[in-house]
Order: sequence, then structure tokens, then C-alpha cells
Amino acid sequence: MQNLKNQFLINPNITYLNFGSFGACPKPIFEEYQKLQLELEKEPVEFITKTGLKLLQQAKKSLGDYIHCDEEDLIFVTNPSYAVNIIAKSFNLNPGDEVLATNIEYGACDKTWEYYCEKKGAKYIRTNITFPITSKDDFVQEFVKGFTNKTKLIFISHITSSTGLRLPVEEICQWANEKGVLVFVDGAHAPGQIPLNIKELGASIYTGACHKWMMTPKGCSFLYVQKNIQDLFDPLIISWGYKALFPSNSKFQDYHQMQGTRDYSAFLTIPKSIEFMKAHNWWEVAIQCRKMVQSNAPRFIELLGTKSLCKINDDFLVQLFSIPIKHKHPEKLHDQLYSDFKIEIPVMRQNDKVFIRYSIQAFNTQKDLDILYSALTELKKDLI
Repeated sequence: MQNLKNQFLINPNITYLNFGSFGACPKPIFEEYQKLQLELEKEPVEFITKTGLKLLQQAKKSLGDYIHCDEEDLIFVTNPSYAVNIIAKSFNLNPGDEVLATNIEYGACDKTWEYYCEKKGAKYIRTNITFPITSKDDFVQEFVKGFTNKTKLIFISHITSSTGLRLPVEEICQWANEKGVLVFVDGAHAPGQIPLNIKELGASIYTGACHKWMMTPKGCSFLYVQKNIQDLFDPLIISWGYKALFPSNSKFQDYHQMQGTRDYSAFLTIPKSIEFMKAHNWWEVAIQCRKMVQSNAPRFIELLGTKSLCKINDDFLVQLFSIPIKHKHPEKLHDQLYSDFKIEIPVMRQNDKVFIRYSIQAFNTQKDLDILYSALTELKKDLI
């Protein structure tokens, strides 16, 4: 794999195996970001009310083309958790209604659904997933057992956070569409890590982060909502888009996109991000990263005497791999790996389980995983 480490700003003294948490900007994208911010500061009024809005529309068009959906069905948000709050707050739930999810969803999203379900008297159902996952069909069959005539929405991750698993959302969407139930896919980790075609996927609602695997600056994400249900969802902040003086042809855009004074320069770097990925043949880069993830997985499983959460193949693993470990103080282990071994890697809790998860991006090499292996060998007695 072509080593692109010199394209990134990552500290060379750190073994960086945590791209999955917040991503990282390549230099050309970050330079574009700073250039846009400078333009904003030189003429804030012109940029925020005119020039920047034109660039915002261009960025939305680029993103729509990249993920294969109508740009008018997209709004920019700071992160997927923000998008989940938009949907959960407005979603019409009555006492006794249910939202169906797995027990391996991202914690902030779990909390959001728990909060609004409790507030409305509905139930947030988290189906327990059996490990190891052996096939897509087995996963789907287990998951849909949680479906009842009270299920109003399915909420599911495209690629999970703590467990690093690619879930068969295509099959879930197909099943749900046949049942006539809406599906909201949390695709925080998907754009840039796997090809994404919103139209073919069949999700009613989709949110994704551009600041992770698409490598834009932080605070750059999107929310997609099918046209026929857009009127169901209010913005979190009512602002100038409500009864707009100069309305566009989309109330969805007017209500949600204009949220007052904010620096939206990060959104405007999306065309540069896509340009960077095309220039470096990114899907081939992603394939090579995935091979490194999967080829190293068995030796970490063997070292720590644990079991993989799934079959080690393209169905379930992309550029993330989570290893179950036993450790009473995950946060302390993270800090120890950073302070003693200069390794940045997440050690995360999910329910009563603990996982250490490595991410592989274009700047990583086999040496990075060898350094991790050596460190875990030294700490092994505390991890099994």
C-alpha cells in the first residue's frame, strides 16, 4: 500500500491506531479549511450571507453525488448525534410504541433514544446480539425477533463503534421496507470507509460523519431524510428558515440548514475531500487497509486468549477491529498505552463488556500493529 503518512498532520511520535474516533485531516484538506476560515474573517457578512451559501450548496451537491442521493434531501449537521436528536425529538411516538435497535449501538445515540422514548411513554428495545456473528442471515433473523406490531422505527448502525462491526443494513432495510416500517441508519463510520449508495440502500433516514473516514475537519456530518417524511421533523433550533422571507423550494432545507451564526467552513471542504480521495485511488487504499486489519486479527485474538466477534471477512470487518478483553479500568489502560508506549488506541465499554479497537488508515503500516502487539504482550497478564 502506498504510504500516505506525509499527507497527514498526525504526530509522528505517536502510534496512531484511533482514526475511528475523530478522523484526521490530510494536509490539502486542512489547508482548504484554513483558507475558507480566512475568507470568512476577511469579510464575515459577505461570506456568511452570500459567498459561503453558494459554496455550501456546491458542497451539498458534491456530497449528494458521492453518496448517491438528491442533494435537497441532505442537510449538514455537526455530528451524527445531532442528527439523531433531530429525529428522536420530533418522531411521533405514543405510549406503548417501540423503537427497535441492537445492544451494540453508539452510547450517545442510545441515550438519546432512551430519553425521548421515556419522555413519550414509548420503549427503546435493544435486541441482544449473539457473538460470534456467523452470517448475515443469522444476524438478521436474530435481530428481527425484536420486531412487534408496536415497532414504529428501526434504528441500526451501518458500522458499529465499540465493536467495529459492519452490520447487514442492506438486508435489514429490505426486510423493513417489506413490513412498511421506517429504518434510520447510523452511518457515522461508513462514508469514505465503504462505498455508500443511499438510493440503493433503501433507508428512510441516514446520518453519516464526513469528519471520520472522509477526513474533513471536525464537526462535518450530514442527515438524509426521504422526501415524503421530511415534514415530520422539526429543527432543534427554530430560526430564520421558519416562514422564510425568501423561501427556497424545500422547507426541509429552510428549516434545518440556516441556524444562525456559525462557522460552517468544515462543510465546505467536502469537495476537496472527495478530490483528495479520487487523486489517491481511495477505494484501493481502503482495500489494502482492510487486508491489514483482517490479516492481523487472528494473532491478536490468539495473544489475548479471546474470540473474534465475527467471522473475519469482508461481510463484517472493514477498517476497524475490536478485541474483547477483561479489564476493570479501561480508561486507565488507555492512558497507560498512551503514556508508556505512545500508542493512541481506544479502550471502550459497551454494556458489561470491554473492547480494545484498532483502526487502520492510509498512514498506518504493519509496524504500527507490531508495536501494539508488543505492548499488549507486555500487559497480557492484566488483559485475560
